[in-house]
Amino acid sequence: MQTDENLMSQSSESSTSDLPHIDVPFFWPMAAAAQMTALGTELYARNLKFLAEEEKIHHEPRPAPATANRVLLDLRTMLLRDYSAPDAAGTPAIVIAPYAGHSAVIADFHEGQSLIATLLANGVARVLLTDWKSATEDMKDLEIDQYLAELNVCVDDLGGRVILIGLCQGGWMSAMYAACFPDKVAALVLAGAPIDTDAGDGPIKRMAHTYPIAFYEELVAAGGGIMRGAVMLRGWKNMHPEEHYFKNHVDLYDHIDDPTYLKREETFYSWYENQIDLPGRWYLQAITQLFKENRLAKDTFVGLGVRLHLNDITCPTYLLAGESDDITTKEQVLDAAKYLGTPKDKIESKLVPGGHIGLFMGSRTLKVDWPVIARQSIIKEFVDYLPSIGRWLIRRSVRRLPEPSQINLRENWLAVAFYKTLTQIITRA
Repeated sequence: MQTDENLMSQSSESSTSDLPHIDVPFFWPMAAAAQMTALGTELYARNLKFLAEEEKIHHEPRPAPATANRVLLDLRTMLLRDYSAPDAAGTPAIVIAPYAGHSAVIADFHEGQSLIATLLANGVARVLLTDWKSATEDMKDLEIDQYLAELNVCVDDLGGRVILIGLCQGGWMSAMYAACFPDKVAALVLAGAPIDTDAGDGPIKRMAHTYPIAFYEELVAAGGGIMRGAVMLRGWKNMHPEEHYFKNHVDLYDHIDDPTYLKREETFYSWYENQIDLPGRWYLQAITQLFKENRLAKDTFVGLGVRLHLNDITCPTYLLAGESDDITTKEQVLDAAKYLGTPKDKIESKLVPGGHIGLFMGSRTLKVDWPVIARQSIIKEFVDYLPSIGRWLIRRSVRRLPEPSQINLRENWLAVAFYKTLTQIITRA
């Protein structure tokens, strides 16, 4: 038989609360409840924080471009944003943003993660962006022609000759424009752009060929003649449901006390969760004529009243595709080389690691690949005017051209002089 002293010792060692009489079995549930209350309060606070963050991520106002700019033109379909310095010279480069349910901020996403800023930092002095407007009731019957026509207004306003940098859907629009007005396009960059929509075997291709056009017409009709961005967003998410409906929320909960992670998520989802609507007629035209019938690659698409031929495009062209891109498969981008009239030695093709969005805002692509594209786009336009020996020297130098910040001024004075001279010549061309 145990003594009272032993009992008191055991109860002291096993005590889990400061409640009186906790050593009495009758009170043990109270001890457990006290512990659960303390833990529950902490858990409740964490859950509230998680819910508040979810609300913030999914319902923030539409994000604004990260880099300083001014609105050069306010047209029916877009704002043309000008990022150039007041005294900037050279051929303008227009970034044709995607128009597939998200805003043009994908091209000017965040400080340190901006395609626009990357272009400006790598020799493209005049940079502009098509910031597409969300479709309103009076825009529901607009077609692709209206967008091509307003792009032409932009080009003419800039002097009539530009570099086009087409991202995703903006890529096929850029190719259409270049085929329609080949003399107005000095160089063409197609990044993640579905030019040959029959190529590869991605989910977008399968969806376009599996569902009848009546399915897409019903989606447009449900939106009152407009393809709602919210519907498109659900479609994008359903391509990877486990990621968007489970994993992302678990990751957020796990990192709810990590301010760096939260800031990154808030920035991304302020863009991703804010949709823009598309004109129903424009959307159905794209589904039918481009993704079902592949008219652009087959030279049967009619734009601005003329049948467009990709073979009419003869300017220097850069094709950029993502190895794991399941929105625009690499074949849909790189196969464009088969159809262009550009000489093969003026077509550059690059396959890079990563998926679709990473092509435009991925840190690796912005650091490694886009600086090369920026320099080659402006240099290629210039070398067409040089004698053959000059073209050879510049092409050879471009391949070896370092970043300006990486040049040792004492040991590479010749490289510095060459870089400065070349930049001056190009910006004056």
